[in-house]
Amino acid sequence: MEGKPLVTSKQKTAVACGVPTQVVSTGFSRHILVVVTQLGKMGTLVSLEPSSVTSDIGKPVLTTKVLLRKDEPLVHVFAKNLVAFVSQEAGNRAILLALAMRDKNMKVVKALKEAIQTCQVW
Repeated sequence: MEGKPLVTSKQKTAVACGVPTQVVSTGFSRHILVVVTQLGKMGTLVSLEPSSVTSDIGKPVLTTKVLLRKDEPLVHVFAKNLVAFVSQEAGNRAILLALAMRDKNMKVVKALKEAIQTCQVW
């Protein structure tokens, strides 16, 4: 029986603000795992779940929850800005983000969004 594999995965190494960064996207039936690391480890684990309540502009609101490591406000902001488009493009699927970054700023977000897009498994 040939068909679509149950789990698909893609990876890429990109340079974000001069730092080599590994990006791995793995698609499961109901979730997408995105690993973004500059340190060679998974780091902070963040769950992004779309809520059933939509915002004013018609897009579902993503609820973030840090599952592993220190829960800091910047992690929530960085996670939403980095992978909100993945959830939307994947039909509002939940995202599990593993993040190990040296620096978390908006320049890095832009560079990493492009790398994540090339690892599309949704």
